[in-house]
Amino acid sequence: MALNLLKLCVGPATIGELEDRIAHNRAEMLRLGQIPRTVHTTRMVPKRKREIAGKGSIYWVIKGTLLCRQAITAIEPFTGADGIGRCELVLDPEVKPVSPRPCRPFQGWRYLRQRDAPRDLDHAAAGDLAEMPEALRRELSALGLI
Repeated sequence: MALNLLKLCVGPATIGELEDRIAHNRAEMLRLGQIPRTVHTTRMVPKRKREIAGKGSIYWVIKGTLLCRQAITAIEPFTGADGIGRCELVLDPEVKPVSPRPCRPFQGWRYLRQRDAPRDLDHAAAGDLAEMPEALRRELSALGLI
């Protein structure tokens, strides 16, 4: 069974802003002649990386609400120019909205078992909920209505 990571998304205030940042970073890599990759660099390497890479996702908490996920295709440890070990989480560039859930702040990441992960928002799973504006989904979630 897949294991996922739960992480705070620092900077973007909406899923759209996260998607814009991903698109900007990929365009910049292309401009520089690099192969575009979507990565998130972190200081620590997940100890359970074999259960995550190629199987799990990173679930993003944006402004106190778990809102979306990206599939983790690989986990690549490396040593930075400063000699400090780091890790790149290589992510699928597609951001998938999930059923919103309030989430308290925390540091680092948390492991999230697949059975505890929110379901993806798509027409088959959520009907009109997937078409609802993100702000309204967030508010309804905070009220415990979805």
